[in-house]
Amino acid sequence: MPVSTVVGRKTVELNDLKMDPSSPVLPATILEQTALRLGCSPADKKLAFHLDEEDELKHLRECFCIPKVKDLPPTDLSLVNGEESCVYFAGNSLGLQPRKVKTYLDEELDKWARTGVHGHFNGQRPWALADECILDLMAELVGAQRHEVALMNGLTVNLHLQMLSFFKPTPRRYKILLEARAFPSDHYAVESQLRLHGLDAEKCMLMMQPRKGEETLRTEDILAVIEKEGDSIAVILFSGVQYYTGQLFDIPRITKAGQEKGCFVGFDLAHAVGNAELHLHDWGVDFACWCSYKYLNSGAGGLAGAYIHEKHSQSIKPALIGWWGHDFKTRFLMENKLQLSEGINGFRLSNPPILLVCALQASLEVFGQTTMKALRRKSVLLTGYLEYLIKRYYNEDKTNPEKPFIKIITPSQIEERGCQLTLSFSLPIKSVFRELEKRGVACDMREPNALRVAPVPLYNSFHDVHRFVEILGSAITSSKQTANNSALSGSY
Repeated sequence: MPVSTVVGRKTVELNDLKMDPSSPVLPATILEQTALRLGCSPADKKLAFHLDEEDELKHLRECFCIPKVKDLPPTDLSLVNGEESCVYFAGNSLGLQPRKVKTYLDEELDKWARTGVHGHFNGQRPWALADECILDLMAELVGAQRHEVALMNGLTVNLHLQMLSFFKPTPRRYKILLEARAFPSDHYAVESQLRLHGLDAEKCMLMMQPRKGEETLRTEDILAVIEKEGDSIAVILFSGVQYYTGQLFDIPRITKAGQEKGCFVGFDLAHAVGNAELHLHDWGVDFACWCSYKYLNSGAGGLAGAYIHEKHSQSIKPALIGWWGHDFKTRFLMENKLQLSEGINGFRLSNPPILLVCALQASLEVFGQTTMKALRRKSVLLTGYLEYLIKRYYNEDKTNPEKPFIKIITPSQIEERGCQLTLSFSLPIKSVFRELEKRGVACDMREPNALRVAPVPLYNSFHDVHRFVEILGSAITSSKQTANNSALSGSY
């Protein structure tokens, strides 16, 4: 049965949680009222177990390999039980391995051993068509038509291929708008595209900075820059979810505003796909690309995805062409008379890497057992629970300056974030991170001062969140003790 509680005279179901910012039901309300019904504190482990029991998606955790604490290299086994599953909050960096990956890989290795070249057009996933076997699952996740999506290359290769076609600077339109703290790969791709056209990157890159004293970008500020500078902007390139802060950008509004000013609008969805609900086709996004090894769990360097809206199928052509961009019906006639596939399919260069397809298939099939709407519902409450406990224990106390505190950089509005929370600490972050790792927590530290933690609804539990906050307390205590000892030794 779904989690339910009473708010006032209204029964609130977990299913009532929406991304709609006007929704009156916030995660904190559900947590507090459910705890009240259970007769316990919202910080009690009893609440975590209850939420897990009633989680309609809990069976999906069994589809993944959860590492044991003892197998994580930084673990200090004098501090923890090595036989326990680790707290894995690093899915924003590398997703866990789906259990079926090994089976699928073994199937293709066996087929290669037994049939050799005949594997190209035989078996469950013929190698020459392997990516197309999972295209429907991928298109569903990003809210696109099948013919608008291709699985190929790595993210940055796809971004370059798309930028070569969408970024056509003129004397009037020659700028690219992006976040100031875009992922380095995107930043370098934009810089190099500008230089390729002989343009000065410093003058032609418009980089959005947060307001002074703020960590994230306001949508109204992004829209204001588009309105002011739009006539000189050729391409707007934003993240779907910002990798550092965890901010989920308002993709439909940014797209609409940019296109009204005559700009092409594209998104790097590396941290959004499998994390947030996407409707690329309905939103009219011009182009997008993404990797598949974070929330899509396809393994390091997994097969990437690319999207171009069908409205561009006749007008946008690839600048660089390979054999696999030739129409399938005549591809193998080998006449060297190009019949280019329409849309994104014309951008394909080479035959699909079957072993990478296997890994991605294993993950996409898990997504196929549910919906992004259901995953998002759980995610809102799961991350809300993490936020609630952190604020309960680690808010700054002005009356007690010695008390360690944590600041959550990620927006508090549920419609402005995915599952990740980015935390900054009053203590040296490297020390806290080391202590967490010693205790069997897998998360992610980013310079200069951020700890990224991502409870992923596919395989993380509410108990994982409770364990993390308990372990965080031990890590902070140990870090503070280390800092005090260092200060004492330095005073002699």
